Amino acid sequence: MTDKILEVKDLVVQYVTDDGCVEAVNDLSFSIGKKKTLGLVGETGAGKTTTALSILNLIPSPPGEIKSGSIMLDGSDVLTMDQEELQKMRGNDVAMIFQDPMTALNPVMTIGEQIAESIELHEKISKKESMERAKEMLKLVGIAESRAYDYPHQFSGGMRQRVVIAIALACNPKLLLADEPTTALDVTIQAQVLELIKKLITERDMSMLLITHDLGVVAEVCDDVAVMYAGRIVEIGTAAEIFNETAHPYTEGLFNSLPNLKQRGEKLVPITGMMPDPMDLPEGCSFAPRCPYATEACKKANPGLRHLGGSHYVACQAYERENFKLGGEQ
Repeated sequence: MTDKILEVKDLVVQYVTDDGCVEAVNDLSFSIGKKKTLGLVGETGAGKTTTALSILNLIPSPPGEIKSGSIMLDGSDVLTMDQEELQKMRGNDVAMIFQDPMTALNPVMTIGEQIAESIELHEKISKKESMERAKEMLKLVGIAESRAYDYPHQFSGGMRQRVVIAIALACNPKLLLADEPTTALDVTIQAQVLELIKKLITERDMSMLLITHDLGVVAEVCDDVAVMYAGRIVEIGTAAEIFNETAHPYTEGLFNSLPNLKQRGEKLVPITGMMPDPMDLPEGCSFAPRCPYATEACKKANPGLRHLGGSHYVACQAYERENFKLGGEQ
């Protein structure tokens, strides 16, 4: 038996539109260990949500298409499953917490009905039993059972997100996909929701793919980190390796752009330029136009992942230069 709950290899996802071909995900490979959390980090447009939807085989077609690659979920290839197998897998083996809880919930169904519906779909139990289970799930995420008969508009943003978490965990999935689950919430509620997610995945021995652009969240929650740029992983390793031995210029830029509470009044150091247009990606390294270390060679060839030791890999041609280190060549 493998110790990986998820293995994604050479995944390519494109959206073909009237304006051209959007290269959303390009030769993406990563894995998640059982009972482990992987943080997928990157700017808006990097391909993070497309990656999560691919794992559920939910890429909207048309215009989207998974062109190549494999997605192995606990030994089974998601991309070869028929509709019946996919229906059984979604919610039961893999569940997703969406970014905006208001659009994830049905406004004309009570909260209890929506949680119970997920349970009924995967487990052969009566409506009465599924509603009792739904109430238990609400209690688990800190909401009174009596609220099961209320509608989404009667809940605050933080409580709606808790309901979405309850729906996702109702069938005890092996893998949880959390797509920026705290973005729409204020800071205090963010901390509560993150603490709740951490507690529940630990208690239920689940694995999680956490999609975020918040490195603070990653430091608090994740075992491993993958940094994504223009549809590719540019650096991957344990959280300690990424934070303490930062190797890719893009990851360095993400850290440098964070405010430092110990240096109040200091100017932030933003990453210059913009994410490239996925319809017109550069010929070589996609980050080269924004990279302070780029040479002509970087603009001509796309680098593969280079092993730096342990679980740490980086996709950067600069490491072919002798004694290269971030912050300057030595």
